[in-house]
Amino acid sequence: MRIGLLTEGGYPYATGEARLWCDRLVRGLPQHEFELYALSRSAEQERTRLPLPEHVTRVRTAALWAPADDGRTYSRRERRRFADCFTELVHGTCAAAPEAFATGLYGLAGLAREQGGLYAALRSESAVRALEAACRAPGTSRSVQAAQVTDLLRFVDELEAMLRPLSLDWYEENARGEGLGAVDVCHAAAGGVAALPGLLAKRFFGVPLLVTEYGVQLRAHYLTHLGAGEGEEPRPAVRALLGAFHLRLASEIYARADFLTPGNAHARRWQERCGATRDRLRTVHPGMEADRFATVGEAADRGDPDTLVWVGRVEPAKDLVALLHAFAEVRRAEPRARLRIFTTAADPGYLADCRSLAAQLFPDEAADCVTVGENPVAFEEIGGPEAPSAAEAYGAGRVVVLSSVIEGFPVTLAEAMLCGRATVSTDVGAVREVIGGTGLVVPPRNPRALAEACLSLLGDTERAQRLGAAARARALELFTVEQNITAFQEIYLRLLAKGSGRPDGGVPFARPPEARVPGHWTSPTWAKPAPDPTSEAAV
Repeated sequence: MRIGLLTEGGYPYATGEARLWCDRLVRGLPQHEFELYALSRSAEQERTRLPLPEHVTRVRTAALWAPADDGRTYSRRERRRFADCFTELVHGTCAAAPEAFATGLYGLAGLAREQGGLYAALRSESAVRALEAACRAPGTSRSVQAAQVTDLLRFVDELEAMLRPLSLDWYEENARGEGLGAVDVCHAAAGGVAALPGLLAKRFFGVPLLVTEYGVQLRAHYLTHLGAGEGEEPRPAVRALLGAFHLRLASEIYARADFLTPGNAHARRWQERCGATRDRLRTVHPGMEADRFATVGEAADRGDPDTLVWVGRVEPAKDLVALLHAFAEVRRAEPRARLRIFTTAADPGYLADCRSLAAQLFPDEAADCVTVGENPVAFEEIGGPEAPSAAEAYGAGRVVVLSSVIEGFPVTLAEAMLCGRATVSTDVGAVREVIGGTGLVVPPRNPRALAEACLSLLGDTERAQRLGAAARARALELFTVEQNITAFQEIYLRLLAKGSGRPDGGVPFARPPEARVPGHWTSPTWAKPAPDPTSEAAV
């Protein structure tokens, strides 16, 4: 089977969990051919590329960060056609008209497919005027109606970058049988712009589309400061226009995709609210490499009974401030308690604030007047001498804490469960789904509740061990690479078994792989009609 894997800002270039699960998926299915189609976010990202297995037959990269002016100019007829399609697109965006949005999107895609790139047209005065008319139309929100010229120009600039997949040469099948139009399944590793090439391959070539979202792109958009520069507040009109566009695009993707695989129930609810139907949804949890944590998870040593452990990226969404205040209450009840914060990455400013708060809440303590004082809160980096690996960081204590106010799928929580550790977590994102009764869950932004939960496990060793064992068993059942790969293998076969949606009614596997090898294989004997036994040539 040929799989076209679509990524944005990730595999095979970027680091992070999105890159990891794609790499595990590709390496776990060597019986299939993978073609990678990556939308890159920066030149720096493209400098580092992962080594790929042999069954990755093609890698195509398109830059969303680079200028895309191909010098193409349209004739008067083409400009009129562009104006009609673009008007439909922006009207559907501003006036919450999904049908108009889809008509405009596919109209622009057809124009780009026939005539070339859209760069100049999207940045033309006619495009700005059409956008302005759509913003001023009755029924639009006040924020959109208040858009000024600078807001319109900013949105058109963002829109041009997001619509660059419409102008790519990825779709048509070439002489070697390459192209998204020739694959058996398009698998988008994220929603939003990453899924746009798959949407077009389905529209023009009938290729089945599978969309996987471990973090909902629409939600990520809402949580991100859009339209803001360095120290600049984002303008409401730009935020409203971008939010409306992402919502319409997400709704179109969810409506047209043949199958959707959210990474958790939290993501699934977002997809259902945006129009996805339940018969096309299946939750597929991310796959973790359980072997990385087997040594700690199976060891008899359950970690220091007086130590709380936190692991992750230090940033405001993780709410370490609430954790430090909670630990202050823990220390008052348990003077021997310690908190070890292991960082995988950090926002420098927020990390400095947390260090300063820890120094204020917990002055260095010493046993006597000649001993050097020590702070009960330690900030350490994974990879350092005390914790060279993530597994050893989780193994440093008996209880692992998650204090976030925003989470999608809590990867660190699943890793702690694989290490057999009891956990205390805030009730955000997919935390309850991941924990499933094997840990304690408290409300976010509530240091007192967080402290009480931590004290209950620190003071009850038997309960902590029991919860840790149950957590490891649950993680091994639900969150391993093997279950993830098996699920996607079944989904690929299910999509193929539904039958082809191609306009020509093509049959999957009708042409064997050797037909794509240059040389005499391109005209194999099986493709030639058998001679008529009654003809003169057969005699």
